[in-house]
Amino acid sequence: MSLEDSLTAFEQGIGLTRDCQAALAQAEQKVQVLLERDGELAEEPFEADQPE
Repeated sequence: MSLEDSLTAFEQGIGLTRDCQAALAQAEQKVQVLLERDGELAEEPFEADQPE
């Protein structure tokens, strides 16, 4: 692969990575944890750092 082709592939890879990171950030914002408290379900925002 030529240097020019390698740079083009690298740029495409960077673009795909950014797109995937943006999609993941949007999905994380939409995810909510449902917890049962006193017999009722309560919603809480999802935090990726929560221990299981």
